[in-house]
Amino acid sequence: MDLKKIAADIPDYQTFLTVDELTASNHRLVEEYPNVASIKVIGKTRKGDPIELLTIEGGPEQAFLFGGPHPNEPIGCMTIEYLSRHLCEDESLRQELGYTWHFIKSIDADGMRLNEGWFGGPFTPSNYARHFYRPASYEQVEWTFPIDYKTLKSNDPLPETKALMQVIDETKPKFLYSLHNAGFGGVYYYVSDDCPPLYDTFHEIPNWFDLALDLGEPEMTIAEPYAPAIYRMLTSTDMYDHLQRNGVNDPATIMGFKASSAQYATQYNSFFLVVEMPYFDEPRVNDQTLTTTLRRDAILKSMDIQLEYDKWIINQNEIVEGALSLNTPVRRALNDFIKMGSQYREADRQWVQTAEETNRPASQAELFSNLYTSRFYKLLNLGLFTRMLDEEIAEGNKNKLIQSVQELAFSRLQEESMALENELDYRAIPIRSLVGMQTCAGLATATYLNNM
Repeated sequence: MDLKKIAADIPDYQTFLTVDELTASNHRLVEEYPNVASIKVIGKTRKGDPIELLTIEGGPEQAFLFGGPHPNEPIGCMTIEYLSRHLCEDESLRQELGYTWHFIKSIDADGMRLNEGWFGGPFTPSNYARHFYRPASYEQVEWTFPIDYKTLKSNDPLPETKALMQVIDETKPKFLYSLHNAGFGGVYYYVSDDCPPLYDTFHEIPNWFDLALDLGEPEMTIAEPYAPAIYRMLTSTDMYDHLQRNGVNDPATIMGFKASSAQYATQYNSFFLVVEMPYFDEPRVNDQTLTTTLRRDAILKSMDIQLEYDKWIINQNEIVEGALSLNTPVRRALNDFIKMGSQYREADRQWVQTAEETNRPASQAELFSNLYTSRFYKLLNLGLFTRMLDEEIAEGNKNKLIQSVQELAFSRLQEESMALENELDYRAIPIRSLVGMQTCAGLATATYLNNM
């Protein structure tokens, strides 16, 4: 298999496909390749849309890939769009790999429809934040698998999660690939097991697409690196123990999410991969030059930035709360993120102030993560708050408080977005680069597993 040739052949996608476009493409593929491809409906979304499993016959081993594990993450949907067609077209590749491939293009279609406002561009942080939606933790398909760990107990998966469980149970996949992506930064990986033969390849593939490894702060303080930008896959039990070690008596009381697909698939010894890539990057995301700022001070500054954003939203939310009339996914998401943010941040603050690994100079990449990437992600909560008020107004809520706070929130979102964009030398990464990155990393992993 010539991975570099595959990398060069990725189409130059200009937009992200909508849920309906992805579904239509599935059916066209099966019509074109009826002897190789098939579709089976394996469930329904919470709003009643069919959940389709696309299968490409190819060999005795089983691989399961699903896109949109969070509905603000459509890169994986495009990766499946490309890879499923490429596998149908290339019989020799199917035979060489030896897998039967199972795909769900968008596992949270209901949530993804709420993101389609930015799928056609313009691809800027401000437009992304304006149309962003990510579910509350207890409504995230990827994080509501059954669990029974200390006081964290749940066996009430969402319909979409049940569909994932069904496919995992039926296929017992050798390779499970949850197609996540990040928002701002560089490329980094999560794997279920230490896999040193893959690390050089994982470090090389981003270069083919002019992408940078993310060598700044990990997205979670407890992430354990196997190699630069390659981490052990985190679990909800890891987070539970981290919270408990850092002052939370009963973490289950604040943990909306439960187990993940990776945790569920351990019963079948599935190898699990996540490749996190951003929509936007900046030259500083992998700059290892040391600064004069302590890493500890940089992280605490980041927490202060997050706290200021959250306090503003909380204060404004309290002003309008009595006038709100809708119980929408956007409102539930906003309330959940605000609640979780404050409680998790206190546990992280205790860790930062006591951990020896934070008592050293920060690199430029780490400083960038703390001072700029954190601001990007806090814009998203501000965007959710604005959307919540937009929905109220669209449904006819004429309360003057709603109107005035919406104007204030929209104004702040614009000002903060423009200020951040003006301070950054950022670019919107071509979609083909992101699709190619996920595709090549996945094919490299599938080959590695066959050679173990």
